[in-house]
Amino acid sequence: MQPSIIATMSLAALLLLAACHQVPPPPAASYADIEAAQQAAQREVADARTEATKDVKSAAKVSGSDSAVVADAKVTAKYDIEMAKADGDHKIATEKCLTLTATAQPACRQQADAAYDAAQAAAKAARLASRR
Repeated sequence: MQPSIIATMSLAALLLLAACHQVPPPPAASYADIEAAQQAAQREVADARTEATKDVKSAAKVSGSDSAVVADAKVTAKYDIEMAKADGDHKIATEKCLTLTATAQPACRQQADAAYDAAQAAAKAARLASRR
C-alpha cells in the first residue's frame, strides 16, 4: 500500500505545482500609458492646428488672402496636421502593442509601422496633389 500512497501524494504535489504556474501579465505598458499617449497625441494635433492657423494668417497678412502664398501655406498646414495625427496614432499603437504578450508584440509593431508609413505617404501625396 505504501507505493500507491507515495504515488498519489506525488501526483497531488505535481497537480498543485501545475495549478500554481500561471501566465504572467502583459509586460511594460499599462492602460495609463496608452491614455497618456492618447492625450499627448491630442495635444500634438492641437498644437499643429494652432501653428497652422498662425502660418496661414501670417501669409494672408503679408501677401493678401487670395495669393498663391496663402494657398501654399494652407497646403503645408494641412500636411503638418496630418503628420501630427500620424505620429500620434503611431505612438498610441506602439503603446497598445506593449500590452500584448512578447510573442504578439513584433507583429503588432509591424502593423503599427505599416499604418504609420501609409499615413505619411498619404499626407505627402495629398500635399503634392494640392500643389499642382
